[in-house]
Amino acid sequence: MDRMLYVAMTGAKQTMLAQTANSNNLANANTNGFRADLAAFRSMPVYGPGEPTRVYAMAESTGVDTTAGAITPTGRDLDIAVNGEGWIAVQAPDGSEAYTRVGNLQIGDGGILQTGSGLQVLGNGGPVALPPFEKVEIGADGTISVRGIGQSASTLTVLDRIKLVRIDAKDLAKGEDGLLRMRDGSNVSPDASVSVVSGALETSNVNTVEAMVNLISLARQYEAQVNLMKTAEETDTAATQLLSITG
Repeated sequence: MDRMLYVAMTGAKQTMLAQTANSNNLANANTNGFRADLAAFRSMPVYGPGEPTRVYAMAESTGVDTTAGAITPTGRDLDIAVNGEGWIAVQAPDGSEAYTRVGNLQIGDGGILQTGSGLQVLGNGGPVALPPFEKVEIGADGTISVRGIGQSASTLTVLDRIKLVRIDAKDLAKGEDGLLRMRDGSNVSPDASVSVVSGALETSNVNTVEAMVNLISLARQYEAQVNLMKTAEETDTAATQLLSITG
């Protein structure tokens, strides 16, 4: 009975963890540039004296879905969307280099270019800083050009270039802050082949229909595990009553 109970309990716990990841995906279905978390169950035999007598289920992250979302025009000069494969390099709050597809850029304190969530965007030599300007343009290669205050309409000065990188999906890991980093903690060199679309944003790549189906499936799995625990309790009660009668 104890084996049945613990197997069912472990299954219910791991199903709840899978539900958490799936619910987070659903919650970010409308978040620009969001990449869905992938999760899967793995069978884990319990080893001890002799051969394994039971197998537990373990929910674990298998990575991040790097499928591109749809690109929607916004007409805003500071909005960019990565075209195809590639990532925008940003500075995480802890000072490390991280990568994102979120392109709703803005100007922060001191003219620092940052994402909508306040992460500093990296350029050729660190965070990108812009002087006061009347107009800004971001080229397909990430080049940032501005027209200074009082300058003629035809005058554009190239200031910096957004660091765009290309990374194999298997080398990426998502942290608790939602940012992607290299699994080995290293930084990636800029890739000139990565391009962006100016005046547009990329939508989340979460498939809401698939996520809803997973939500229903996981709820039914959890219910089955709970029912199994109840059956274990009933079996234990019946066995106790039988022993008390025979005793």
